[in-house]
This record gives sequence, C-alpha cells and structure tokens, in this order.
Amino acid sequence: MGEIYFVRHVESDIRVHDEFSRPLTEKGLQDRALVTNYLKDKNIQYIYSSPYVRAVDTVKELSEMLAIDVACIEGFRERSISSWVEDFNTFSQRQWDDFNYRLSSGECLREVQLRNVTALMELVQLHPEGNCVIGSHGTALSTIINHFNPHFGFEDFSKIKGLMPWIVKITFIYQVAIKIESIDVFKNNEITTIGLSKPILTNNFK
Repeated sequence: MGEIYFVRHVESDIRVHDEFSRPLTEKGLQDRALVTNYLKDKNIQYIYSSPYVRAVDTVKELSEMLAIDVACIEGFRERSISSWVEDFNTFSQRQWDDFNYRLSSGECLREVQLRNVTALMELVQLHPEGNCVIGSHGTALSTIINHFNPHFGFEDFSKIKGLMPWIVKITFIYQVAIKIESIDVFKNNEITTIGLSKPILTNNFK
C-alpha cells in the first residue's frame, strides 16, 4: 500500500503576480509548521513538488527535518491563466462549468488535470508501496480529486479556496486508488473522506 500526501501550499504574497517566484508571506512561513508537524511521523520516503517557489517552500521545512531532497516535477505546476485575473471567482466558475474553457494563452482545466494526474500516476507506478509528499496548488489538486470523483466541482473548490495549507491523502493498493481523505490542519487535523466514484487503475488514465 502506498500513501500520497498532496500539500496545497501555505499563504503566498499575491502582490507578486509572477506565478513561478511568488514567495510565502510571514503567516505562510509560520503555517508550514502545521504541515511539518502532521507529516513528520507518516513514514514519508519521497518528497516531490510543483516547481513553483510557494509549493517548494511549503514542504522545505519537512524536507530538512527528514533529510529528503525535494524533487520538482513540472507536471504538478499550477494552472496557467496567461494573465492576472481580477475577478478570479467568475473566471474559476466558468472554467469549472466548462473544462475546455481557457484564456488565449492559458490552460483549461482539462489540460491541468491531464498533466497533474499523469505525473501522479507515474509516481505511483514508480513507488507502488512508498509514502510520498507532493507540494501542490489549489486548482491543480482539485482537478486531481475531480479525476477520481467527478462530483467534486466548483462548489467544493470554493470551500477550500482560502484553505492554505490543505492536505489531501490518496491511498493506493496495487496502483488502484481506494480512498481520498481531506485533512484540515487548522482543526486539529480533522479528517474528512472524499468519495471515489470507483476504484481507478493508474494505467487506465489517458
């Protein structure tokens, strides 16, 4: 059995509009201790991340504690919007209503889901019985959940939009996803089960 812990990054400085280099806020730097404290005893063997600074820095403290290097995987990066969007809520709802909707040089959610789930499946096949941490993002992680549970949509995404950090644990047996759990580190690590539409083999994703 392998357990994947996705970590949606802690609070970052939205005054910095560059997606790659946006740093953590002081609150974010403090809150990442919640991530470290929750994951430090989970027998983590590998740590991966989106290449974006806010995702890497969220799991950096855990990486240093466990003496495990963070390996960045391009496929786990956040959705590319193409330009700064002032009305993010309306834009997000339109994308969730139509997975093929995107701005001229940005990505649609179907594209984001494809590369994120593909990257996930490759890791599960590489470490079928290993426990991994993956530094992630709100939209990217939500599209992964939607892959396993298509009922997870805009309303669910809206509920976690301001939840930073947020941990989602996906349990695999023989490369089959059997359980998804949401962990709220702000509520004494409260665990909520996110239903699966059906067990999904890793090699069935296209």
